[in-house]
Amino acid sequence: MHILLIEDDEKTAGFISLALKQAGYAVTRCADGEEGMVAVLNGPYDAAVIDIMLPKRDGISVIRGLRAAGRSLPVIVVSARGDVDAKVKGLEAGADDYLAKPFSIIELVARVQALLRRTSRNEEPTTLAVDDLEMDLVTHRVTRGGARIDLQPLEYQLLEYLMRNRGRVVSRATILERVWDYDFDPHTNVVDSRVCHLRDKIDRGAGRKLIKTVRGFGYVLG
Repeated sequence: MHILLIEDDEKTAGFISLALKQAGYAVTRCADGEEGMVAVLNGPYDAAVIDIMLPKRDGISVIRGLRAAGRSLPVIVVSARGDVDAKVKGLEAGADDYLAKPFSIIELVARVQALLRRTSRNEEPTTLAVDDLEMDLVTHRVTRGGARIDLQPLEYQLLEYLMRNRGRVVSRATILERVWDYDFDPHTNVVDSRVCHLRDKIDRGAGRKLIKTVRGFGYVLG
């Protein structure tokens, strides 16, 4: 999942980014409100962490612009102002949660995780689709161009992870952790081997290849 962080303070942004990345999230950071407004309206993010006191455009204005555009992106406000009036103002603008500085980084990550869980329960899709590749998450049926593709359980889990992260490069280490659920061994080729088999099933005979290798980084589907 991809988190947008709009925070102008370099030190705070560094702490938050590191903690979220260690929790398994991709993080994009914007350092001012104008940059953040463009990103929040156009980027494929799963949640946003937004400071209130930002240069060029304040966080409340960013949140209001987001909601005015009809976007339901989950938002957590982080602010040096912890008084009741400030919290009410942030929540009324459209924030889903509010955390006053100084705060525990562990608590922030826990709140992000809780917010994403609530959102996923409300909006969890029953199908995934990339180009003409479709996956039914209820029946576990996978098709490309209408033709059924038979996958082994691990291949299905790998494909689901790649489809949920479409357009994003995922490393071999991340795939091992998220799909196989064990630490990365730099000497193993289990990921490369499994991706090779999956690519053969997904892309064989197709006009457009969906699973691509990004040399030195990992794989991307899209």
